[in-house]
Amino acid sequence: MPSSGGQVPSILWLLPPAVLCDTRAVSAPVDRTYDDISLRSAGLVLRAPGVGDVPDIVRACRDPLTQQWLPLPNPYDESHAFGFVTEQARAVWRSGFGIVRAIERDGEFAGMIDLKKTDWRGGTTEIGYWVSPDHRGHGLAGRAARLLGDWAIREQGMERVEIRSATGNLGSQKAALAAGYRQEGVLRSAGYTHTGRVDLVIFGKTSADL
Repeated sequence: MPSSGGQVPSILWLLPPAVLCDTRAVSAPVDRTYDDISLRSAGLVLRAPGVGDVPDIVRACRDPLTQQWLPLPNPYDESHAFGFVTEQARAVWRSGFGIVRAIERDGEFAGMIDLKKTDWRGGTTEIGYWVSPDHRGHGLAGRAARLLGDWAIREQGMERVEIRSATGNLGSQKAALAAGYRQEGVLRSAGYTHTGRVDLVIFGKTSADL
């Protein structure tokens, strides 16, 4: 269930064009980066992606639903995934503008999630995510978004975390609500997919919500 519908995840990107397979490195460094650690909660692990994830990333990023909501390269091949995990994900972290994590469920690769567009001075950031086809339907995106977003607020000093989803991407919106984010409005023509521009539903969580 891709989020950032209409945006390329900063991880990916999923960065701004963002979670998650096709991140564009940011050139202007900042003075702070996220703690480079793994997060764990009841069988769920958010960890740094590695070369061993390349086949799973390729399969997931070729999936029609992933391609429907994320403007990833099409066709998506091994070179895209390899460059993403070996160079782009680390570049995003070093820049200070985000952090990319692989989602692991019971020891299996299950998707990607990231923080992107981080403003350390303003205390704001955004989450993007997608879940592999064979792991959908288990609430993973919502659980991962709650784990990563709450960590960003409680441990990394963020005051506000956002999730933005295309208006037609109901699965991503359901995940945002499950993660405890409040629907706040719609940004018109704020994103894009392979078929054109889309409106984005914006969800937010602040430090006061925890």
